[in-house]
Amino acid sequence: MAVVETEKHGQILLVRLNRPERMNALGFQLRTEMADAFTEFKKNPDLEVAVLTGTGRAFCAGEDMKESLERGTPGSGGKPVTDPFREGTIDKPVIAAINGFAMGGGFMLVERTDLRVAVKGAVFEVSEAKRWLLGGYNHGLFAGLPHPVATEMALGFRFTAERLHEVGFLNRLVDPDELLPTAFEMAEHLLTLPPASRVNTVYMMREMRPKVAPDLSRLAAALHEHGDKNDLMESRKAFAEKRKPNFKGWVDPEDRYRMPTLESVETAGDD
Repeated sequence: MAVVETEKHGQILLVRLNRPERMNALGFQLRTEMADAFTEFKKNPDLEVAVLTGTGRAFCAGEDMKESLERGTPGSGGKPVTDPFREGTIDKPVIAAINGFAMGGGFMLVERTDLRVAVKGAVFEVSEAKRWLLGGYNHGLFAGLPHPVATEMALGFRFTAERLHEVGFLNRLVDPDELLPTAFEMAEHLLTLPPASRVNTVYMMREMRPKVAPDLSRLAAALHEHGDKNDLMESRKAFAEKRKPNFKGWVDPEDRYRMPTLESVETAGDD
């Protein structure tokens, strides 16, 4: 059974994640079918705007923990999936219609969209701090949030749709029955623009998004290795078993005080 449904409404493509029993978690089948949908959107000259939504109480719950535990490795590893939307190679606008929870990788799907409509009461979370050795430091930067709010986001606190609307991360906040009508109203507005204006403006706005400086990216890569990596799977096992995790922190307790620095990663990069 398909876990991603598509509907064509003239030049608008509706992409609906339809795995409600798993809160639309990013399992291999869902990632594959979503990639197929966005490949069709990218290649079809008759389609100009996409609306991405979910079924049930979640937009997307992110990583499929069950598959990660079965595979024995964290994240959405295993078989690679080429998805032009997640890789940022589509030159057409994508609107998120967020019907519920957007957690972890689901938050990142929202983050990749150009315009965002959410139902009142939807819940958002950047989950890296709970599952990896480094929190989601870059998401608040991409959203242009004030540093204390970005820090709160990076440390895995949950946000309501109302709060994210207040800080400018969401464009519209609506009742559930207005979610798709509002998203389609925005899509129809985009279709009234001269085609070159729409494409050029989307391209320009994407180029203006904040980026993490190369030296900070190298520091982040070092921090992703700075700790006992057994904790990555322990966080997922504890989540699946509904228990408190037993984290180790560091292989050598002294590593806590031997943090990688900008200077050390720059030196390593010169080797």
